[in-house]
Amino acid sequence: MPPRKRPAAAPTGPSWRDVEPSPLILLTGKEDYLAARAVDRIRSMVKEANGGVEFTRVDAATYGAGQLSVLASPSLFDDAKVIVVEDLAQMNDDLLQDALAYVQQPDSDVVVVFAHSGGTRGKKLLDALKATAVVVECAPLKNDRDKVDFVRHEFRVHGRTIDPDAARALTEAVGTSTSELAAACAQLLSDGPDHVTYDDVDTYYGGRVEATAFKVADAALAGRSEIALKLWRQALDTGTDPVPMVAALASKVRLVAAVHGVRGSAHQLAGQVGAAPWQVERAQQETRRFEQADLVAALRALAEADAQVKGESKDAAYAVERAITTIALSGRHAI
Repeated sequence: MPPRKRPAAAPTGPSWRDVEPSPLILLTGKEDYLAARAVDRIRSMVKEANGGVEFTRVDAATYGAGQLSVLASPSLFDDAKVIVVEDLAQMNDDLLQDALAYVQQPDSDVVVVFAHSGGTRGKKLLDALKATAVVVECAPLKNDRDKVDFVRHEFRVHGRTIDPDAARALTEAVGTSTSELAAACAQLLSDGPDHVTYDDVDTYYGGRVEATAFKVADAALAGRSEIALKLWRQALDTGTDPVPMVAALASKVRLVAAVHGVRGSAHQLAGQVGAAPWQVERAQQETRRFEQADLVAALRALAEADAQVKGESKDAAYAVERAITTIALSGRHAI
């Protein structure tokens, strides 16, 4: 029997960072911030090339019949045009019909950008766009490695640099929002030095809840109980909620448990455990303190703390403190 042929890989389009104006562009994915960056780039390039641009946004849900052809028709002053059709997932039937017709014969002098966040509404139009338009993926940053790469690229395009550990610290401090991460980069680019270090990030963002939580977790896993408890009590004094603290502790301990006793390099294990190589490498170092029974006890303590901070205890702060103490006192010695 002849070997089965593998399906051809789908063509890879430009990224949101380097997309260029084209008559038809499809932005696909749920990350609105990246889609907005792509639109800003397209608009700026058209404006720069033509000395001006007529820019229009269209809501796919409230679209009126014939609106697209009117917007795309030549203007009195022959200005370059960029039309952004937003929220394609909520398109009405009028847009579906008009867009299908327009895609067959787009105006080569007009840039029409369709933004689709997901779903199957208007599949026929999406298929037509994927066959003829420039497709740009605007998916959320998947993991910590993607976030660190995002931060480092933000600095690189401005001719600036940031240390790898500083980039990691920034992603931990700011959280999961891409727009907030970009804003943090913009602040450091505006106010910080040409080369940003870990200390610079700590100066700006060391007080954030997420940053404090991970500092406590790092100290606890290292067996430094006094430091961990001191950091936790300082966090309480500034109004830190116990819930994200438990979440940070749990995520760190779960990763340590996942790599405990498993052979392989950080890069080899990263995909298996869903973490960045640098996180795996740190977790591998932290496993040296623990036996399997220690990690089981730590996870049980965190499960109890999680239940208590979410309503089963009147003293949530003490529940977290007890979990921190259990983790810090487990294992052989401080590292």
